[in-house]
Amino acid sequence: MKKSVLMMTLIFICSLITFAADETGIIRGKVTTSDGNPAEAVTVTFKGTKRSAVTDEYGNFVVRNLEPGNYTIEISFVGHETYQKEVTVKEKETINITIELQVSSKDLQEVIVSGNKMTRTSSDYVSKINLKNTENSQVYTTITGTLMKQQMAFSVDDVIHNSPGVQTMWQATGRGGDGGAYYNMRGFIVQSQLRNGISGNITSRADAVNVERIEVVKGPSATLFGSTLSSYGGLINRVTKKAYDHFGGEISYAMGSYGFNRATVDINTPLDKDKKVLLRTNAAYYSEGAWRDYGFNKGFVFAPTLTYKASDRLSFNFDAEIYNSSNASEPFVFFYSPTDQLGAHNPKELGIDYKRSYSSNDIFQKSKVANFFGQASYKISDKWTSQTNVSTSYSNSDGPFAYFYLVPNTDRPGADSMVRAVQSTANSDMNVYEVQQNFIGDFKTGKLRHRVLAGLDYLHQNSDQMFYGADFDMIPKNGVIPTYGNFNKDNLNKVLQDGSTVWYYPVRFQASTYSAYVGDVVNITDYVIASAAVRVDRYDYRGNFDPTKGGYEGGYAQTFFSPRFGLVIQPIPDVVSIFGNYQNGFTNKPGGPYVEEGEPRKSFDPEEATQLEGGVKVNLLGGKLTSTVSYYNIKVKNVLRADPIHPNFSIQNGTQRSQGFEAEVIANPVKGLNLVLGYAYNDSKFLESDEGVKGRRPDVAGSPHTFNSWVNYTFSGKLKGFGIGGGVRYQSDNMIVNSVENGVFTLPEFTLVDATIYYDQAKWRFGLKCNNLTNQEYYIGYTTLNPQQLRTIMGSVTFKF
Repeated sequence: MKKSVLMMTLIFICSLITFAADETGIIRGKVTTSDGNPAEAVTVTFKGTKRSAVTDEYGNFVVRNLEPGNYTIEISFVGHETYQKEVTVKEKETINITIELQVSSKDLQEVIVSGNKMTRTSSDYVSKINLKNTENSQVYTTITGTLMKQQMAFSVDDVIHNSPGVQTMWQATGRGGDGGAYYNMRGFIVQSQLRNGISGNITSRADAVNVERIEVVKGPSATLFGSTLSSYGGLINRVTKKAYDHFGGEISYAMGSYGFNRATVDINTPLDKDKKVLLRTNAAYYSEGAWRDYGFNKGFVFAPTLTYKASDRLSFNFDAEIYNSSNASEPFVFFYSPTDQLGAHNPKELGIDYKRSYSSNDIFQKSKVANFFGQASYKISDKWTSQTNVSTSYSNSDGPFAYFYLVPNTDRPGADSMVRAVQSTANSDMNVYEVQQNFIGDFKTGKLRHRVLAGLDYLHQNSDQMFYGADFDMIPKNGVIPTYGNFNKDNLNKVLQDGSTVWYYPVRFQASTYSAYVGDVVNITDYVIASAAVRVDRYDYRGNFDPTKGGYEGGYAQTFFSPRFGLVIQPIPDVVSIFGNYQNGFTNKPGGPYVEEGEPRKSFDPEEATQLEGGVKVNLLGGKLTSTVSYYNIKVKNVLRADPIHPNFSIQNGTQRSQGFEAEVIANPVKGLNLVLGYAYNDSKFLESDEGVKGRRPDVAGSPHTFNSWVNYTFSGKLKGFGIGGGVRYQSDNMIVNSVENGVFTLPEFTLVDATIYYDQAKWRFGLKCNNLTNQEYYIGYTTLNPQQLRTIMGSVTFKF
């Protein structure tokens, strides 16, 4: 079957290059401002036609499949003179033009900010080649820097809800290796492990100081990104700020409720007269207390980026992300007993004090992250580009992390007592290395335009982590607690040094993944775009290190083929797209089923997820109204479950289905007004599974219904620069325990209201923000009960230069 899928993919790609010659032309252009900087997000129209394009972050645009003839290119802004340029398109020729606008970068930003800067029309990362959103058969959301600024976002967590259906399940714990925030997409857990399309995990809170935008890619994406960095629900890619060719930057300070303080700096400068070496440095320091009785989080981020333009064809980028932080853990309540025994099926019945941390400030964890990146981009010809990417990610944590669980009463249903415990890391390290080589082509065979990707990828994981923990004490869950203050560093150390109740487990392993992939996006006509890709993935798990034996054991290797297909039909090119996709994801599984003595050992296959999705994308009114509506169906097979006949063994016949609907609208209906609206519904359930969960929604699937909205208005005239914004987000009930054996525990639905007000001028900006305006008590959880922050008010001031 796998060989057949591969062969079908190759036949599909090859069959699409057999048509006859094209007779149309292409216009490639670059738009700059009067001070020589790229003009981003400028709409270029072709007068008298329905054709248009929007410039990317480098000021570039391209319009293809133009019939031979004369055209008038037009760029217009409110309050500025309309730019027009006459061009002649000839058969089979590409015209390169440069347009200089009589407007400065700062003036352009003032014009553009009143337009729709809440969206981007294309991405270099979602498909690893540059595609417009309307050309891409996959669904993704771009959370732009403009939206992040309007919402006064300080971290990825602050804005991730702007993508329909994405829910935060756990905030970052800071734990080495897997300590980053956990989110849910389309019923599956996902972490933000990608940075500019390559490995770049952050295990503490992912700061926004160096983030230009966030791309949330929906559905299984292993064909292009592998299984380690993506999930069946999708992936999250942080696109970072790039250096530019003139001096500039800003310094910002924010303060707010619960002792919140944050200072940031963003400085860019050329390092030579020819402006071939460019340096941009972003840094942040933050500290905050807790809205409960105890807790804190503080640290700093240092994120420089260096660009070297060796020639018109060759350029290099070198980046770093250095994090150093410490935090006292959030109150995580686990469920180790059935809910009927606990006498509670929701937080209200549980009766835990919302504003108590049950811990202390000297029980905290230190975390470090050191990520380094390099990219070499070489333009081999007008049709081919080579891109080499290298990354190394290091995370470390050391110290205790508190958690809690309830103990059922012995004489009656209910739980009056709570155990305070720690799960700690002892100088635990995780290293991830990735090397990726891509060849990207853009050429024609006959009438067909091909955008081809061919790549190789090597990813290596080296874990050297030691976890240990112990129960500390048992206390009443509320009311007067005489021993409440005993849970501190000195008393905890006594328990850990005693060692009689301490448990240890090392996570020391090495794993390597060797991958090759190839794909082609083919413009069959002006109205039909087909795509196909396939990945071959070789996973080599060396095993877990056993110090008593001095070596690794339990190693295994698996090979998997991952295909994907897509089709886009554009009744109106670049305006309306009807799309469908087949996406694939997989997870490597160790071990094998039970076999009788003397029979050959069998190995499990990788678990596999496939998605069928269809929908519509629109880009109307020159980008002032964009929308994506889609229905998806994800099926997972080869899920491991307990062997009902042979205890301590597993069988691989489990299945799961996750289907749903998503809709997003981003609009600029009138000057100064921007809208972001999103709704998602997810129906996830186990099909073939253990009897205790069969037919039920997984306890990690999140809320079935979510809604997000944001409205922002920037004034003009005498109030120019003044703006207000507000948003509402909603999540329905979330079953974090859901089985026959353990019962059901439901986190109740919640609605949050946020608001901002700001005054933005050329040299400075003042902003005020209120999160959780109605002071809502609400919970999130990844099979846990996590109370969330109450109302917070923050103010910020920014100086620009």
